[in-house]
Amino acid sequence: MMSSHSAALRWKSGNAITLLENGVQLFPALCEAFDRATTSIHLETYIFRLDSAGTKILHHLKQAALRGVKVRVVLDGFGCAGQDQEIRAQLQTAGALCRIYRPEPKSFGLNGFDMLRLRRLHRKIVIVDGKTAFLGGINFEDDYSEQDPTIHSTDPRFDFAVQVTGPTVQDAIHALDILWLRLVHTQRENDYPHSHAHLSPLHRLRYLRHLHLRHPQHRFATAAPSGTITAALVLRDNLRFRKSIESAYLTAIAAAKHDIVIANAYFLPGHSLRKALIAAANRGVRVRLLLQGKIEYQLQYHATRWIYDQFLKQGIEIYEYIPSFLHAKVAVMDGWATVGSSNLDPFSLLLAREANLMVQDTGFAAQLRHSLELAMSRGSRVIEHSLYSRRGWLTQASDAAAYFLLRIGVALSGKNEDY
Repeated sequence: MMSSHSAALRWKSGNAITLLENGVQLFPALCEAFDRATTSIHLETYIFRLDSAGTKILHHLKQAALRGVKVRVVLDGFGCAGQDQEIRAQLQTAGALCRIYRPEPKSFGLNGFDMLRLRRLHRKIVIVDGKTAFLGGINFEDDYSEQDPTIHSTDPRFDFAVQVTGPTVQDAIHALDILWLRLVHTQRENDYPHSHAHLSPLHRLRYLRHLHLRHPQHRFATAAPSGTITAALVLRDNLRFRKSIESAYLTAIAAAKHDIVIANAYFLPGHSLRKALIAAANRGVRVRLLLQGKIEYQLQYHATRWIYDQFLKQGIEIYEYIPSFLHAKVAVMDGWATVGSSNLDPFSLLLAREANLMVQDTGFAAQLRHSLELAMSRGSRVIEHSLYSRRGWLTQASDAAAYFLLRIGVALSGKNEDY
C-alpha cells in the first residue's frame, strides 16, 4: 500500500519494463533502438567515452541523424571532459545537436576551483521516438574500462538500467525537454550549426523549437498501456525536486516488512536514511547493503567505512563487491524496487541532477533481488563486526577524516540554483 509520500509521486500503471544488467545488455538494445528510430532520439549522460562501446553507440547515433532522425544529445562537461568537443563535432557533422552541461573551464585558474562544479548532470536517460525510454546508472563506456589489470578479472563493471515503454515514458520526455530548453540560455556560439551562430538568443530558441520539437504530441500525448507494471519516474535537481529521491527511499524503507537490499557505488546516507534503515532492522526487517569493495575513489570509500559501525551493531549486513567496480544504484524492498542514477551520498542527494525509476511489481523486484543476491554470494566479502571493530587507530582516523572532508566539500558547494 502506498503511503502519503508515495502517493505524491506520479505513479502510472500499464508499463512494460525490462531489467538490463551491465553494458553488455544495455548497449545492443540501445543500438537496435537507434537503428529502428524514425522521428527522434534524445540522450543525456554523465560519461560518454570514445572507447569501443562509446564509439559504436556514437556511430549508430550518427547513422540515425544522417537518415533524418532528429537527434539531440546532452553531455556532462565534467564526466565527458576531454572528449566532449570531439563527440559534439561528430554529431554536428551528421546533422545532430549536442550541448554540454556545465562545460569545464578551458584553463584551471581561480575558476577551476569553483565548488559549483560539483553540481553535475549525473542522470542517464535515452528516449527513442517518444515511445521507448532507457534509464539507469550505466554510462556510455566499455564495461571493462579502467579495470585493474593486476587482478586478472573477467568481470565487468556491475550496474543496471531499464528499458521502458508505456505511460511513464511521457514524464521522461518532459524532463529532457525542459533541460534542453533551459540550456539555451547557457550555450556558447559553437553549440549551433555555423550558419546559425549569428542568431540572437530569442531566434536561437525559435530555431531550435522548430528543428527539434516538431513532434509536440510526444510531450503531451497519453501513451497507451504496453504492460502491467506500475512505475514512477523520480527526478532530483536543485530547484523543485531537491529531496524527491531521498523521500521515495524513506517511504519504501518505512513500509518494508521483510527484506531490504540496497546496492550503491557510493553510499553515505544522511541522518534520516541511516535512522530509517536502523529502525527497519530493529523491527525485524532483514537489511543488506552491497557496496564497493574494489576501491575507485579513496575519499568516498573510506568515508563510507566510517559509518559501518552503527549499521553492524544493529544487525545490518554489509557486503563489499570485489570482482570489479560496483557502480549500481538500485534497491529492492519487498515488492518495491528502484533502478537509477542516484547514489545515496551527498553528491547525488544534494548536488546532482539524478533520475530513478521506482517500480511496484513483485516480479520485477524478485528479478533484481536475485541478481543482487548472486553478486553477494559469488563475488563479495562479508564485513564481520568482530573484525571491523579491531581496525587500527590510524585506519579509523583515516575513515573519520575522509567522512568529514567529504561533508565539508558538499557544504562549500553552496545553494546556487543555476540550471
